[in-house]
Amino acid sequence: MAEDDLGRSALDPVLELLDARPRFDASGLFSTRYNLHLNPGECALIECRDPRQASLFADLCTGLIPLSEGSVRCMGLDWDALEDRRAWALRGRIGRMVTDGGWIDLYGTHLNILWPQMHHTRTPLGTLVEKATLLGIRFGLPGLPVLPPGRLSALDRRRADCVRAFLGEPSLLLLENPVEMVPSDLYAAFLSALTEARDRGCAVIWLAPDDSAWRGYGQGASLHLRLYDDGLFSMRGS
Repeated sequence: MAEDDLGRSALDPVLELLDARPRFDASGLFSTRYNLHLNPGECALIECRDPRQASLFADLCTGLIPLSEGSVRCMGLDWDALEDRRAWALRGRIGRMVTDGGWIDLYGTHLNILWPQMHHTRTPLGTLVEKATLLGIRFGLPGLPVLPPGRLSALDRRRADCVRAFLGEPSLLLLENPVEMVPSDLYAAFLSALTEARDRGCAVIWLAPDDSAWRGYGQGASLHLRLYDDGLFSMRGS
């Protein structure tokens, strides 16, 4: 069975939460057990009305929340067992869209987009710029925007957020209400990129306040869950 440079098998689940109980004093999450299993290409749609709770749950999936019990494994690797260098390399395989964008307005949008891949991977800068430019055009930008994020429209920041999340062909996508109130062209481009990512084996967690955010995509999901203070619960019929 072949392994990649991180020492994981291609057949490992992309994400596993096994009775993972966050340490409440350090996380802000309620001290409950979380269980989730996502294989390559699977998509979990998760309803969560509290955007802060949704972000904390995404942090849990990326190994940023300390645990008192259980484990969180990403691509077969236990976050708690990884040294910092390997943990950051693993995070380079994750694309994420956060609720507030997470933009740093002191720098151009292009640097905000490129930094995660520059920090977590060894991909040459020229290659990253070329791929980010093509993604920008795909999502409706004229290319790779260099203005600070605060000087872009809200819609163009959302387009740039899509570029940042999909750059690097991630193995896991964590999407916090990614396409709320966007026009049909951006939604279509987003769904096209999402489908391509899943087809190549990327697992997806799509968090939103309610099921209206998915605009009929629910039938293409593997799981439909709700996130409450006391854990993850399956929706009826999912």
